[in-house]
Amino acid sequence: MNLFVSTLRLCIILCVAISPNANAGSDDIDQMIRQHRMGELTIKAKPRISVQVEQIRHEFWFGAAISSSAFSGRLNSEDERRYREVFLSNFNAAVTENALKWHAMEPRKGRVDYTVVDAILKWTDENDIPLRGHNLFWGIPGRVQSWQKQMDDKELREALRIRATTIARRYKGRFAEYDLNNEMIHGNYYADRLGPGITKQMAAWVKQVDPNARLYLNDYDILTGNKLDDYIKHIRGLLNEEASIDGVGVQGHLHGDSFDPDALGHALDKLAAEGLPVCITEFNFPGQRSGVYRRRGVKLTDDQEKAKAKAITEYYRICFAHPAVKGILMWGFWERANWIPQSSLYLRDWTPTPSAKAYRDLVFNQWWTKWQGKTDKDGYCRLQVFYGKHRVTVDGQEKTVNLKKTSGAETVSFK
Repeated sequence: MNLFVSTLRLCIILCVAISPNANAGSDDIDQMIRQHRMGELTIKAKPRISVQVEQIRHEFWFGAAISSSAFSGRLNSEDERRYREVFLSNFNAAVTENALKWHAMEPRKGRVDYTVVDAILKWTDENDIPLRGHNLFWGIPGRVQSWQKQMDDKELREALRIRATTIARRYKGRFAEYDLNNEMIHGNYYADRLGPGITKQMAAWVKQVDPNARLYLNDYDILTGNKLDDYIKHIRGLLNEEASIDGVGVQGHLHGDSFDPDALGHALDKLAAEGLPVCITEFNFPGQRSGVYRRRGVKLTDDQEKAKAKAITEYYRICFAHPAVKGILMWGFWERANWIPQSSLYLRDWTPTPSAKAYRDLVFNQWWTKWQGKTDKDGYCRLQVFYGKHRVTVDGQEKTVNLKKTSGAETVSFK
């Protein structure tokens, strides 16, 4: 384990002691947000001169899954335009929903289709959007292509190596992180066939080609608490065998028409204690245990939409307040391209739901720095701002400053 990862793990472990308690009230969560998501920006300029500070982008990932349909020509031109426009107006990070999955790229052996992945990456690169690669492998038996199951063990191992090294080489440095092998605690065909050491080997193959690749675990029913202990055991096992694991992904699908905030807070605390960054990788509300799951034609009532907005607000506040969480990615935001349509922020005709308004109020109002004032008699002003990029304007002159959580403070000078 390298020095950076070791130091990061120690930092996260220490932060757990001051993380938001599962039973924390609204004021407590606000205090934790200020403590963990804001730092000090110092501006030096002439005395008593006007200063404006406006945030440009959050460091925390407020993201969403990108549907392949928006980059494969399956949408009409107007919906494709609106999809991309609405994404950029709401989100600063992304994850491939289906495009990178092996069974989607190579349903038939040797016929690999890179077109959708390439198109998504081109767009996210152009718009400075960090993109998660979901996923390199998926060992749930039903997600493994039949042509792999027909191989002997030696052939299968070689196919895994080719997949890992080919993707790592083709996209070296372009994906912000990858989900290495999806949902392993729920099924792992590759480990069943080739032994438990195959996960470490998968990671090693990727890192041999792209040493800077960030590899995440990813699983579900963790934040409900139901599979939390199993996941902790799984994480510890991989770390003990020194597998190259850089972070922990937890899906946010498995609640119902409500969620348990105590279970969410408790799960985040236990995951953080393992010393790896945590990402909420796949969030829907309502979720898979709700009354609308797999009932695509059912619409939420006005009261249900309001309850949904309130629940999303609470969920995001708990996660944003937790020091180990690096981001939250919705698993769909538009009703026409969302596997649980009722969880969308926007309806088919692009009408915003109450949840869209609640989400935007959090991210771009309550958690968005916008300040104006004057320097003091010595030419200084110091203010607390949210971590991320900010535009500072003094007497018509503009500078951009990027305040990172790792530093906690930045100074920009106009003298």
